[in-house]
Amino acid sequence: MHPILNPVPTHRRTKAVAAASADACREPAYDCQDHGDVMKLTVYVPGVAASGVEIEGRGADLTVTARKAHFVRVNFPALHLEGAQRDYRLRLRLGTDFDYAHMVAEIGGGVLTITLPKRARALGASRLAHAA
Repeated sequence: MHPILNPVPTHRRTKAVAAASADACREPAYDCQDHGDVMKLTVYVPGVAASGVEIEGRGADLTVTARKAHFVRVNFPALHLEGAQRDYRLRLRLGTDFDYAHMVAEIGGGVLTITLPKRARALGASRLAHAA
């Protein structure tokens, strides 16, 4: 091996791969609305079908992953479509006042609507605060 051409250590390669996989997803536009006993989260994910959506509530965090269907065109030159074909990932720290086990989600026309009910103790605390 030529003395100027040193091999790249493997730990540098894994960092580059991790950075590339983090760039594989982009954050979608979203809107949160509090309706007293529930919170409604609207996430805009155009090009995503219901089978490509994963929602995970763990602790105080809610993670929404929406994967697009990636089409491979045979006789089509590359037009830098990589950015437009990236999947979506939204991570929100909502707190522990929500009952993730009873959330309801529906998708239509590229709009994902998630309804998160609040826990009973959170509702009682908010009603006491409004009464005072």
